[in-house]
Amino acid sequence: MVNTIWAMVIPNAISAYNLIIVRTFFQGTIPDELLEAGKMDGCTNWKFFLKIVVPLSTPIIAVMVLFHAVGHWNAYFNALIYLRDAALHPLQLVLRDVLVLSQANEVTDSGALASMEAEMQNISDLIKYGVVIIASLPMLILYPFVQKHFVKGVMIGSIKG
Repeated sequence: MVNTIWAMVIPNAISAYNLIIVRTFFQGTIPDELLEAGKMDGCTNWKFFLKIVVPLSTPIIAVMVLFHAVGHWNAYFNALIYLRDAALHPLQLVLRDVLVLSQANEVTDSGALASMEAEMQNISDLIKYGVVIIASLPMLILYPFVQKHFVKGVMIGSIKG
């Protein structure tokens, strides 16, 4: 799986925290009486799952997709270990490369003239700040629209009293 996209997807596909949240949702939301009614009507387990459970589970599915997407958006360490091809690097590694490259340029230009060094430092800082803002922009735009799902996901896993 090294140097494939599956090295990023499969290890983080299931987490214990997400399983606890989903289990809590199923136990608190889908009553046992629905299964009993489905069995009386001749519904198999798969049909019950596909026709009744999945439509009732759209909020938790949306929350888990959002949690997983944000986790992949912030993926850094696994990509650093498993991905060698720069075309497969996630945004965080590209951002790291830009920041490290600009710091390396600061060190190599230390012998240059003072004014040219200051100008190069300003350009380097502008590039760093611009890349950070552009990298954060999609999540900043998306978050207000999906905030209610994040809140619902946190509340699903909480203890109800």
